[in-house]
Amino acid sequence: MLAKLSVRPSVRRCAVVGAAGLALLGAGLPAADDPPPGLSRFYDQKVTWSACEGPDMPKDLRCGKVTVPLDYAAPGKGTLDLAVARFRATGKSRGSVLLNFGGPGGQGVGQLAMAGKEFMGLTNGYDVVGFDPRGVGRSSPVSCGNAPDDALDETDAAVADPQAVLQRLRDAAAECTEHSGPVLPHIGTVNAARDLDVIRDALGDSKLNYLGFSYGSRLGAVYAAQFPGKVGRMVLDGVDTLTEPLSEQGVVSAQSQQTALENFLTWCTEDIACPFGQNPREAREDIVQVVESLDEDPVPTDFGEAFSGQDFVGALAQGLYSRELWPSLQRAIAQLLEDGDTRALEAFASGGVTLPPLRPHRGLVDPEDVPLDNLPAALMAVNCADDPDRPAAAQVARDLGRLRTRYEQASPVFGRYRLTQVLMCYGRPKGTDFIRDEVKDLDTPRMLLVGTRGDPATPYRWTVETAERLGSSAVVLDNRGEGHTGYGSSKCVHRKVDAFLLYGTLPPNGSSCGPDRDPEPS
Repeated sequence: MLAKLSVRPSVRRCAVVGAAGLALLGAGLPAADDPPPGLSRFYDQKVTWSACEGPDMPKDLRCGKVTVPLDYAAPGKGTLDLAVARFRATGKSRGSVLLNFGGPGGQGVGQLAMAGKEFMGLTNGYDVVGFDPRGVGRSSPVSCGNAPDDALDETDAAVADPQAVLQRLRDAAAECTEHSGPVLPHIGTVNAARDLDVIRDALGDSKLNYLGFSYGSRLGAVYAAQFPGKVGRMVLDGVDTLTEPLSEQGVVSAQSQQTALENFLTWCTEDIACPFGQNPREAREDIVQVVESLDEDPVPTDFGEAFSGQDFVGALAQGLYSRELWPSLQRAIAQLLEDGDTRALEAFASGGVTLPPLRPHRGLVDPEDVPLDNLPAALMAVNCADDPDRPAAAQVARDLGRLRTRYEQASPVFGRYRLTQVLMCYGRPKGTDFIRDEVKDLDTPRMLLVGTRGDPATPYRWTVETAERLGSSAVVLDNRGEGHTGYGSSKCVHRKVDAFLLYGTLPPNGSSCGPDRDPEPS
């Protein structure tokens, strides 16, 4: 899926301008279970663990690195080091379970440092391991530097003069190439999955046990297609689409976000303190008016950049990722509407991509040398490396107005915000066809797919469609709750996932978890 961006404007816009120079992923063909010639030295390594550097790192977390080839098609032409982190098993370990928190662009080391307590149950049998994928965090981070940040600031301008916007995107892409270094042409999920297998071997595991959230489900599915004989117990939570183009994903995501917003407003209007009153239909109309008003007359902030309607939409997107955040989101909106105070909403809007199951307003544990725009820059690079569609400029100009109407019909609030992803890969080389063409009909042990009915990012139907595509190995767990992914928000999902990973106990295909208790209104 395309993770939702909700950062300060200069970073948020960088996410939609992207990077040039992505090579065709010729190395992204199915890999044999045994290391191909030239890769044996990467499979012979072991991780050396030591104390983690950086602020607020848990004392019992240990960090290390795994070396992988920069280019799997030419392993002798350079290497890069991937950052890994581990909480040891509390007793006898049966191996490792690797986590991916989503994005793409999410830092596994920093997230594991913050969220370790969420996974302590798994340490009853496993070492719990997080990693920064190539191009992310401490693993040769990509960046767009000082790329122009206003190319897609105004959707109206893009519709009126798409050629001018496309030229600005090309200019910005050149900046991304300049600042990202040699890893950029080799970024993407196909190579990340091959890295995952090298990490598995370096940890001493014969099979990959894996828990992937959101985008992490795409990574897990690609791994299973490349290394079916190495799949252990695999859980995909918040399941991504493997087939829909980015433009279609944007429409679906806008629809899902709109549904989540309406569920939030229904909850909010049950409380006397709701800033939109007690009528859900009127609340839906009011929030559209707030967005339009802020776009026409942005509110000044302490940071010198005005808070616009699209910044407000970004904050909403973040707040809808978890039902636990609804009371805080309600208070933040009330502060804006009653006092003109944007600070609480800015705290949401500056959170970057929400990496489930964590709270999106909590920052990552970043070393100082990770570029501030690494997350959106990596998100764009990976998504475009994974997507083979490259419409010509004439087609973009012809279709943009029609697409805008479709997006705004999908959501009067989020449609405009999501439309920019139609252009996100313009000017980049064609991405790989491998995911659409080859990730299907898997011959692997059974894996667990978790879909959440009220998910604002990865709609439940993607779970069902991906399960059908993957074949008989996929078992679906229906989480009848709200928020993005289920493991961190549903006790039932948490129990069932842990039972599968620890003991191999799978729920029946199509079984469900009911929603947890609603949060209390403010």
